Amino acid sequence: MSQKSIPYSIEAEESLLGNIIVYKDAMREAHEAGINSDDFYLDKHKRIYSIMASMHENKEKIDTVSLSSKLKDFDYFDKIGGLDYLIKLTDTTVSSVNTKEYIKIIKNKSLARQIIKAGEEIASKGYDSLNSVDDMLDNAEKTILNITRNRTDNDILGAEEVFDSAIKRIQEIEANGDAVNGVKSRYSDLDRYTAGFQKGDLIILAARPSVGKTAFALNIAINSAAVSQGACAIFSLEMPAIQLAMRMLSAKAKVDGQKIRQGRLSDEEWGKINEASQELKHQKIFIDDKTGAKVSEIYAKCRKLKNDHGLYLVIIDYIQLIQSSGNHESRQQEVSDISRKLKALARDLDVPVIALSQLSRDLEKRNKKGDAKPMLSDLRESGSLEQDADIVMFIHRKNEINNETPNLREDVELILAKHRNGPTGIVNLAFEKANNAFYSIAFNKN
Repeated sequence: MSQKSIPYSIEAEESLLGNIIVYKDAMREAHEAGINSDDFYLDKHKRIYSIMASMHENKEKIDTVSLSSKLKDFDYFDKIGGLDYLIKLTDTTVSSVNTKEYIKIIKNKSLARQIIKAGEEIASKGYDSLNSVDDMLDNAEKTILNITRNRTDNDILGAEEVFDSAIKRIQEIEANGDAVNGVKSRYSDLDRYTAGFQKGDLIILAARPSVGKTAFALNIAINSAAVSQGACAIFSLEMPAIQLAMRMLSAKAKVDGQKIRQGRLSDEEWGKINEASQELKHQKIFIDDKTGAKVSEIYAKCRKLKNDHGLYLVIIDYIQLIQSSGNHESRQQEVSDISRKLKALARDLDVPVIALSQLSRDLEKRNKKGDAKPMLSDLRESGSLEQDADIVMFIHRKNEINNETPNLREDVELILAKHRNGPTGIVNLAFEKANNAFYSIAFNKN
């Protein structure tokens, strides 16, 4: 790439530095906008701004005399052109009003250079046969994601903007007339607790193996897809997509899953299956069953779905099967890293993410009386799951824990053990294991 084609604006850099020397609020504006010395193209501008930033941090006055003294202390004074150059910078100032525009130009040019550099690095690694394709894709995703997080549209918000937005949101909720303003699970008691699953939230759904985590998550997917706009993405790291589809058909059609798996269906049951299939296949439910997926891969696929169809919900089954990037000293650190990335995914894509998780065997050790309920400390392998999650839900089935044969329709407790923005408590549900279906308890009583 030729020198001329590299994006930069010497005029904007000189004008911003001049404004900082002349106007006392200019440095504060640059600092709050996230400008750093690397955002400047010329090396002497990097040096000058670096000294300015240090003086601002130490609450020192920035003017021509004090800046000259600091530059001399670091042996930068002659290298940047001496006093004549500092005076030239002040001569470029027009008005403090233009400071934000200079900041915007410098930041955008810097981001453009970062994109060019990232592209060159990605291309270079692509030519290197020693790098695996998975590693190259993972590094490419990380590089681009780091750049997008530094964009100026993520600036800190002032009180006026924040509270005006909050009032507008409350008015929208009130006008809508529906207290459930997030993604609806269509389990009435659960939706009353959560007001629907909210955008940007990480929801952990945990239970011991074979208690019904996957079945409940699939029921949420079926229920929400019927009343939501956009796509629901399901990442199944344990079970093939076709098995998930058969479970969903069983739950939707209310047909015994064993009969479906064995192909022993009556004409009436086939009719129910076909009717359920027609309804489900026209809903935007997307299933990815790649084993050992990384969070970066999940993020890339979700971002594409969001761009192509809109995205309202992500379900991941389950956390302990996600492959981590990089080396970690322990499995706990690995799960902690995954947990943080899932929360970032929810925030960045502005959708609720329901991530399934196993529980530790400590629950079984406590189960002396046969009715031990899960607690937050039972989350397997990582306390950061509790820390990063906005909601933590446990499925508690007494009969399953006791290894007893469950009834045809069994009462189940969905325990909301953590709710960052609302109440905790217990939601009573009914579970038909044969049909892989969960119901609100009112249905059970009827």
